[in-house]
Amino acid sequence: GKVQPGDFVVGGSNFGLGSSREHAPRVIAQCKVAAVLAKSFARIFYRNSINVGLPVLECDTSGIDAGDELEVDLARGLIKNLTKDTEIKFTPIPGFMRELLEDGGLAAHIRKHNGFKL
Repeated sequence: GKVQPGDFVVGGSNFGLGSSREHAPRVIAQCKVAAVLAKSFARIFYRNSINVGLPVLECDTSGIDAGDELEVDLARGLIKNLTKDTEIKFTPIPGFMRELLEDGGLAAHIRKHNGFKL
């Protein structure tokens, strides 16, 4: 089916490899995807995703199937699979990066704070 707002994209290893521009994560973010979950990410894709306000979480995705209902807690580093009643841990996103995501990305953060707020 089609991507719906709040859906999650679930991938494998080195997700986003070959994409050095912000276009790829920007398109995913514009689809109102809640987050991308993958075993690992290409570093430039990861950075670009945070810059455009798209949460990208490195975790074990082997227990997630299409259609599973998920709930993510960025601060605690926890994904709850409500369908299977399981939990997946990931390294919590650091405070400043969480703030960028909450503000909608780097450009929105700069506008909100009239410059960088570290």
